[in-house]
Amino acid sequence: MLDELLGRAELKEKIADLEEDKRHLERRLEAEGERRAEAATARQEAEEEVNRLEDRVAELEDRVERLQDGESDLDYRGVETLRDDRLAAVLDRLASVDAGPEGALTAMVDDDPSDDVREAFGDHAALVARATPCLAATDDAGLVSAALVPPDPPEPFVAWGEEFDVERRWFQPTGEFALALVRSDLFALGEYDGRERTAFSGFESDVKGDHSKGGFSQGRFERRRDAQIDEHVEKCREAVEARDADRLYVVGQRTLLSEFREEATRTRPVDATGDPRAALDDAFHEFWTTRLYRI
Repeated sequence: MLDELLGRAELKEKIADLEEDKRHLERRLEAEGERRAEAATARQEAEEEVNRLEDRVAELEDRVERLQDGESDLDYRGVETLRDDRLAAVLDRLASVDAGPEGALTAMVDDDPSDDVREAFGDHAALVARATPCLAATDDAGLVSAALVPPDPPEPFVAWGEEFDVERRWFQPTGEFALALVRSDLFALGEYDGRERTAFSGFESDVKGDHSKGGFSQGRFERRRDAQIDEHVEKCREAVEARDADRLYVVGQRTLLSEFREEATRTRPVDATGDPRAALDDAFHEFWTTRLYRI
């Protein structure tokens, strides 16, 4: 009775309703979290399946091409795309090998394999040549025989030792660096400390699309579009020069990478889509990927 007189009964009912709404929202939030976790897992599994199928298609296409050219049917034991935990596990396994004095050969092969590499791999040296540029590794007992294509390869070298000469920084993001994504209509730049992004900048430019007409109108359109791309590239270059990190990787549209080759540690074409932030995440994921050839 006192609650009703003081108006507290109505307030208590509202509080009860709000608490019920809160519980309902919490249940929705929990369900949404579970759905997102399931979606992330499904996406990861789908990406792994896509990578496996792409590797298999690449193997078969390479084999068809070689057979058409009349080459030997010598083929890889397998091809795999490595990233993240799987890449780390493979590098750990290579690092664990103890082949004894001068028992392990490691070679960064940029073009034609050297005599040492050809002798070590024997008849399978042709497979090393097909994988170039690659880091080739084998031991004197033939238990290990593989080639890896590192995202940030070292200068060519050949080394014999007790262990394989493999540095993580050739394959995985380490230390401070910048990664820039350049497309004709988009730019994104991230600065990183290992895998952690410490800074981001990005923008999109209004560059005209394709023109369907011919003649003078098309020529004028293409000149205008080229001028817009030039303006966009200049803005990209200014953003790159304003970075703090010394080490720079530039990825993106193949036709634009030559514009940044002088200042870049490494360039690589990638197919990254979406807004600048999402596209940069895709580009980072694609750049730090290694192809493994089992020889």
